[in-house]
Amino acid sequence: MSIFFIIIFYLFCGNVQAQVKKNSIAADSKKITDSSSKETTKKKFDPRIATKRSAIFPGWGQIYNRRYWKLPLVYGALGVTGSVFFFNVKNYKLLRLAYIYKTDTLSANDALIDPRFKNLSAEAIRTYRNSFRQNVDYSVLFFLVFWGLNVVDATVDGHLKAFNVSDNLSLQLKQGYSPMANTTGISLVLDIHSTKRKVGK
Repeated sequence: MSIFFIIIFYLFCGNVQAQVKKNSIAADSKKITDSSSKETTKKKFDPRIATKRSAIFPGWGQIYNRRYWKLPLVYGALGVTGSVFFFNVKNYKLLRLAYIYKTDTLSANDALIDPRFKNLSAEAIRTYRNSFRQNVDYSVLFFLVFWGLNVVDATVDGHLKAFNVSDNLSLQLKQGYSPMANTTGISLVLDIHSTKRKVGK
């Protein structure tokens, strides 16, 4: 009879030990899976790659981050500033030539002046020329600013893509004691930390 109990006890202990080992293996595999999925996410959306691509070519970082809806904003901003730059450069060159022809002693050169500027005085042409020259500088500056914003946006998006937020966000009402006010009350707590679940629960 005692042998029978010893056999049952041995089988029971073996089953418990096997179950514990199984749970341990499951927990380890879960940790490996979680860590590998985090690494995959980080590799998939590396902020440095997004930054480099946006610096090389505008919008490339947004494509890498799969933020396709931002492409019209990027190309719209850079396209407008680029168009303004070429418009200002064109008019600056015309006004520079007009000022040269207007101030020289050869009256025949007045016919070479652009029809829009023929009736203007030399001083007015010089003022417009300087204004367009200043606008060229401003358009270059704004183009570089928008290019930089494109790089910053791609970098921030890349960081947010790689950032792992727990699904277990919870808003809870908790009763607690406040040592400052020396009173008890209810507080609204938002827990944004990931909670590690125990195996078997």
